[in-house]
Amino acid sequence: MKHIALLLLFVLACSCYKQERDCSNFHTGTFEFEAFLDGELVKTTFIRNNTIEIDFFKGKSDTSSIRWINECEYIVKKIHPKNMAERKAIHMKILTTDKNIYTFEYGMVGANNKQRGTAKKIK
Repeated sequence: MKHIALLLLFVLACSCYKQERDCSNFHTGTFEFEAFLDGELVKTTFIRNNTIEIDFFKGKSDTSSIRWINECEYIVKKIHPKNMAERKAIHMKILTTDKNIYTFEYGMVGANNKQRGTAKKIK
């Protein structure tokens, strides 16, 4: 009986916890994103305003347009794609926020395969 009461208390406590999701703080600014690429940790820096995002990766820059769907979701599309793969738009969804960090999910528009990442606002 004591175990059931503890379990109910735990479930109740967990159900009251709500992840922060203040997406408006991440519409504009300078951000960093780190990921493993071919076993190597690489960093991308990007600057975003409400309509444009400029990515800096391995000494090169690339510009994409941004269209916000709602407060926490937007579509990114390269302005000058170099191949067919770069012509495809990417759907971005901010899942959680915490101070200057947000967790997001992304994938090609219309595709079921999604990936997750974390970005940090540095300016």
